[in-house]
Amino acid sequence: MTTSSRSWIKPAAAAAVVLALAGVGYASFYSTTPAPDVTFISIKGDKISTDSLRGKVVMVNFWATSCTTCVKEMPHMVETYEKYKAQGMEFVAVAMQYDPPNYVLNFTETRKLPFTVAIDSAGDIARQFGDVTLTPTTFLIDKNGKIIKRYVGEPDFPALHKLIEKELAS
Repeated sequence: MTTSSRSWIKPAAAAAVVLALAGVGYASFYSTTPAPDVTFISIKGDKISTDSLRGKVVMVNFWATSCTTCVKEMPHMVETYEKYKAQGMEFVAVAMQYDPPNYVLNFTETRKLPFTVAIDSAGDIARQFGDVTLTPTTFLIDKNGKIIKRYVGEPDFPALHKLIEKELAS
């Protein structure tokens, strides 16, 4: 082969690399991770599995009574749940392993939390959700059981509500 007959190889290779990177970027942006198959045990003793929540949009919020941001955002979480529960949204607030159960129970009762509150007494649920250590951390899960958004810290509630509405409509 002469040099002129091979001149197309470098541009073709560059184009292939660009297309491959674009494909990876698109796939990572639009792909969703399945929510782990876990069973929450509520403070009332009820067992709720992520599998049993399929068909609903679900928020899972990892929090602690000692977390000031968690305490601050909780009224907004209650408002969000109240706004969308009739449309099929479920909400599970998971208290972290280090949170004393009596504090969680007291917080739940005094604030009249209307959604499921669970205690991750062994830390297993936080580990299965990607080793959650920072609170608050909230996951939005679609009707097919895929995690579509992870929030570390307090969410932008207007944007979260738009995303919930989009998922509930799908």
